[in-house]
Amino acid sequence: MSKYVLITGASAGIGHEIAKEFAAKKFNLILVARREERLSVISKDLAQKYNIEATYIVADLSDPSSPQMIYNKTHALGLNVEILVNNAGYSINKKFHSTDELEEDNFLRVLGISVIHLTKLFLKDMLSKNSGRIMNVSSLAAFAPPATGWGAMYGPIKTFINRFGDTININYNSKGITATNVCPGFTVTEFHTASGMQDAMDKVPAIMKHDSKYVAKGAVKATLKGKQVWVPGLLNKTLAFICNVFPSSLVIKLSSRLAGGRYE
Repeated sequence: MSKYVLITGASAGIGHEIAKEFAAKKFNLILVARREERLSVISKDLAQKYNIEATYIVADLSDPSSPQMIYNKTHALGLNVEILVNNAGYSINKKFHSTDELEEDNFLRVLGISVIHLTKLFLKDMLSKNSGRIMNVSSLAAFAPPATGWGAMYGPIKTFINRFGDTININYNSKGITATNVCPGFTVTEFHTASGMQDAMDKVPAIMKHDSKYVAKGAVKATLKGKQVWVPGLLNKTLAFICNVFPSSLVIKLSSRLAGGRYE
């Protein structure tokens, strides 16, 4: 049975670049996203360019039935998922009091609940083989105090994802399974435009921004090595350290100068 990497949010940004990195390493791919036309083009392109097998599954992870549907399809097709990449995500460009319950429910499901559900489903198969890799694309925001401006829930959810990855490692490392929490900072992708936050992103100093290819390359390398946490770049590593050891009040003052309105 051929071994595959399943990547959510694979139609753009970091997810697309992660797919390229795995394809270049001769891993077969299962790409998951909402946009079928883009998935079709990307899967065909990667299959031809890297001489691998690539397929796709159209799914909206805000739908509670999507994780089970994705899992069922991989089994029906006889696809052995060796590596699971939980990458799909977005942010809500509104104050917390301005969002309705459905918006928050969908947000929590895509960034949090679907990650748990997909991991639980594919983990069982990994346990039967005593082998598996899980990549959770988290964020530098996981280490920082919650935002007072846009995306108030984004940081807390990413903090949870990091702790979830820790839970997988503590419980299943002895079974040959590792989870890698990838925590990029500001990365140049479609993410900020799609989330209505491009103006805020434009305020961020260029020195703090990374290319999505750089992030994807490091993320794949860290996952294959079984690292528990990977933060791209010396500056981001320094900021993660500061967030962990300095008082929140000081972190907020520093971040308000750098993070494009995060604490306005």
